Amino acid sequence: MKRILVACGNGIATSTVVASKVKSYLTEQGVQVETTQTKLMEVPSKVQDYDLLITTGQFEGQTGDVPVIKGMPILTGIGVDQTMEEIYKKITE
Repeated sequence: MKRILVACGNGIATSTVVASKVKSYLTEQGVQVETTQTKLMEVPSKVQDYDLLITTGQFEGQTGDVPVIKGMPILTGIGVDQTMEEIYKKITE
C-alpha cells in the first residue's frame, strides 16, 4: 500500500479535505492508499516514510526522493483533474 503525506499550515482543515478527496479518487482508480495529515513545519521530519507529499501551502523544505505535488487545485477546483492525474501517475510509478 502506498502512503501519502498531506500537509497544510496547521495540519487540520485543508489537509483533511485534500486527503479525503485524493483517497476517494485513487480508490475509484483501484489504488489503495493511506493518507496522513500534518503541519507544513513537520514535513521534513516525517516525509521520508511516505511515497508522495501533497502540500496546500508554500513548502521550500527538503523531501529527499519523495515527490511533491501542490494540492491547492483540489481545494479551488481549478485544475483539479490535471492534479489528480499527476497524483495518480506519481503514486503508481
